[in-house]
Amino acid sequence: MSPDPEADLERLRAIAMALPLATEKISHGAPVFYIEKGKTFAWFSHDHHGNRITAVIVRVGSLDEHEMRVEANPELYHRAAYFRAADWVGIRLDVDDIDWDHVADRVATSWELAAPRRLRELGGR
Repeated sequence: MSPDPEADLERLRAIAMALPLATEKISHGAPVFYIEKGKTFAWFSHDHHGNRITAVIVRVGSLDEHEMRVEANPELYHRAAYFRAADWVGIRLDVDDIDWDHVADRVATSWELAAPRRLRELGGR
């Protein structure tokens, strides 16, 4: 669990809100980032139901990608509770030396997976 979740949220917020048409709202008590028509691309999670994890939950392209990420790096990636395994994966923000460039890349990829074609054609990054 992060000792400073507000600082983590601020960094995540800067990354997410830099993407085209990104908006933030609170859903189920957590900050959520989405684009038009409620298409969610990132959730901030801190100690969700006492799991002692601070993370961003992002979309992935397939169940294979989800499983590969969790199995290859279980210290960084995790299965987020209440999210379908094929669509979402958690990236821990409470690990030592978090690579914020990697987080930014995964958030942008999640945005691309959520965005309608016309927005993707404008360029998400």
